[in-house]
Amino acid sequence: MKLLNTLRGRLFALLAALGTVTALAVGGATYVSVRAEADELFDYQLRQTALSLRDQGRVARDEAAALADPNFDYVVQIWSLQGLELYSSRPQGMTEPLPARAVLGYSNLHLSGQDWRVFGAATPLRVVQVAQPLAVRQRLAAVAALRSIVPVAIALPFVAALVWWLIGVSLAPLSRVASAAGTRHANALDALPTAGLPGEVAPLVDAFNGLLARLATAFDTQRSFVADAAHELRTPLTALKLQLGLLRDSAPGPEQDDAIARLRGGIDRAVRLVEQLLALARAEPGAAAPTQALDLADIARQAVADVQPLADRAGVALTLDAPEPLPLEGDPQALRSALRNLIDNAVKYGARSVQVAALRAAGAPLLRVDDDGPGIPLEARERVFDRFQRGEGTSAEGSGLGLAIVQAAARQQGAGVRLDTSPLGGLRAEIRWAAGA
Repeated sequence: MKLLNTLRGRLFALLAALGTVTALAVGGATYVSVRAEADELFDYQLRQTALSLRDQGRVARDEAAALADPNFDYVVQIWSLQGLELYSSRPQGMTEPLPARAVLGYSNLHLSGQDWRVFGAATPLRVVQVAQPLAVRQRLAAVAALRSIVPVAIALPFVAALVWWLIGVSLAPLSRVASAAGTRHANALDALPTAGLPGEVAPLVDAFNGLLARLATAFDTQRSFVADAAHELRTPLTALKLQLGLLRDSAPGPEQDDAIARLRGGIDRAVRLVEQLLALARAEPGAAAPTQALDLADIARQAVADVQPLADRAGVALTLDAPEPLPLEGDPQALRSALRNLIDNAVKYGARSVQVAALRAAGAPLLRVDDDGPGIPLEARERVFDRFQRGEGTSAEGSGLGLAIVQAAARQQGAGVRLDTSPLGGLRAEIRWAAGA
């Protein structure tokens, strides 16, 4: 049973079953064919014996002795046209003679408890009948037929052994791949060997190598992310430690209140950074992405409501255009976080007017944020999606993770992010799905 769980065992079992059925079919056909040919040969011998005796007179004594040999399977009888029996042989066990009225040609008779094959021939002077027991004919024919299929039966085990060996040789490259995969340590993500693989297996190994390459890229990205996150967290944590020391050393009064305010601000910035790191981790490729039915217009209203207090404090005019429901399947939390980051960036980086839209353009759902701020230079728009990348010459506080979170969340939801120049003079950021989404 264990052997049938292997590919080699299954292939061998199938081929063995096919070979057995084929051998039985060929053997059966050969057996039937050889028996038929043997019957034709025996009939030919009957006819030749009868024709060789039809022109004789009386049978000579030496010929009679040969025909009377008990080992001779044939019965020979010769009559004259007047009905005079010129010769009659009768082997042991035959109690009745052949009938005097001969049937010319081939016929079958039942005499002395057994069946006979008879051939009769006549000349102007003689009538000859030659008979042979059908049992003898059948036995000889069966022996000849069995001898013809014995080579097939002898060759079958050798063919089975050869098939087993050939299957092993054919699957040897797959065994090498399995051995190469089984002997690797956990951090080895280089490609498995593909040399010599059969065409049916090569695509599977190529797909597995592609998976290993993606895993290697993901692990490198994660290692880089952890290193960058550790570097970014070190600064606010060090600042918190210093501010805590200042708070401990400050005297009660305005100085202590100022230290407490700075410590609270530092804690808020650290919490914000950790939240953004967690949001980015949730939006990474391969992370679980729960989907449900949602309304993009409602997501936009929630994101605007989240940023509205910050916009009010900064004196930014924040408007929303969501004229109709936009049903979609996706993760509402990820989309809300992505849109909130776009609006938050526009408010923080000097815009005085921010317009948010949730609409359908060219048959595709679309989230759009326009502002009249300083924008992003064309040559820097690709780099701003990198982690911890902040705009040059800006004084606004931030971690440089906002647009990275937006891009990761959009990709996770099957959408894309595009930056362009806004009609308001600043930056236009769009999260757009494919048509029909």
